[in-house]
Amino acid sequence: MSEGVVRDVWRRESPHVLAALLRRHGDLGHCEDAAQEAAEAATVQWDRDGVPTDPRGWLITVASRRLIDRVRADRSRAGREEAVAAAQPRDAHTAPAADRAPIGDSDDTLRMLVLCCHPSLSRPSQVALTLHAVCGLGTAEIAAAYLVPARTMTQRLTRARSTLRSAGAVFELPSRADLPARIAAVLDVCHLLFTEGHTRSTGSALVDWSLTAEAMRLTRQLHCAIPDHDEIAGALALMLLTDARTATRTEAGELVPLADQDRSRWDRDLIAEGVAILERVLPRGHIGRFQLQAAIAAVHAESPTWQDTDWPQISILYAMLDRVAPGPFVTLNRAVAVGMERGPAHGLALLAPLLDNPSMRRHHRTHAVRAHLLEMLGDRAAAIESYRRAAQLATSVPEQRYLNDRARRLADGDPGV
Repeated sequence: MSEGVVRDVWRRESPHVLAALLRRHGDLGHCEDAAQEAAEAATVQWDRDGVPTDPRGWLITVASRRLIDRVRADRSRAGREEAVAAAQPRDAHTAPAADRAPIGDSDDTLRMLVLCCHPSLSRPSQVALTLHAVCGLGTAEIAAAYLVPARTMTQRLTRARSTLRSAGAVFELPSRADLPARIAAVLDVCHLLFTEGHTRSTGSALVDWSLTAEAMRLTRQLHCAIPDHDEIAGALALMLLTDARTATRTEAGELVPLADQDRSRWDRDLIAEGVAILERVLPRGHIGRFQLQAAIAAVHAESPTWQDTDWPQISILYAMLDRVAPGPFVTLNRAVAVGMERGPAHGLALLAPLLDNPSMRRHHRTHAVRAHLLEMLGDRAAAIESYRRAAQLATSVPEQRYLNDRARRLADGDPGV
């Protein structure tokens, strides 16, 4: 049996395992460690004996034993041994029935997202810890999303667990009154999970369908639980419209840019659903960042060809997004839109400040966009240099190959470039 089998089971069951452990023992860090030890034990024992009939129960049992061993070894917590060993699962719905958050009827994974986005933590720490503990993303993948080194993210996760422990954090579902404060963090978790699945930050595959599907499933559940939340609707629309293009983003394992994708193969059902959601929520008033990103995706989805793309509309939407939720990647994408609308020199002017940002200067997409705009400008030598620099920085193999190929074809004077 390959490690991939255990990994697939673990990705599916880990939220349920963690939820069960937290009901017995309130320390998230210890529960994470115990669950990971159970997964490591599964790799050995399941390889020998096969996957058990009830893998979730097996993992919970083994992890619970690890927790008991940890408590026994920790003299300062010796008094909690009996509670860990014998306590019955605590009902997370501690609020009165009329005051319960609607999220309480969802599955373990969505409940765990809400539980782990704990108010004792800052929002970035809430999101990073939840991506790691519940969604199973590695430290390097989370670090890439936050434009920091993996070592820095490891330190942040350690501090977050320490903060929860010091605060005596209790993992209970919030009341209806407290739920809105956690929704923004939960949406960030779902969006970053989708983003990592849509374009893997490392490895030999561009897409991880299991991550995008799980992100969409969780966001759809959240939308069903809170249907009047416009940003939840916007996030779901964004994922649907983006996922509609997934099947055309690679050909024989090679990256296919948006301009060259076969639009006849885009999933029109997903596009129709995403557009319908936007048409319901956009007229209602407040427009947030996910709705704006979804609107941009909708313009692309409804353009019959790359040449017919409504770049002025996309530029306007990115300008709005820059006011609502400014950030380096918004600036980067806006530079592309402005470059397509008004000319590459205007795009390069928008991009230039990013080269003074150490994190963005180390990110391959900054140099890839610069290369694209320089190529449009006709500065072939500078474009080749930027493509090569982007390829050096990229950690995704398909992206590395694509960027090196662009540089090579430009250097060879390929007229098709």
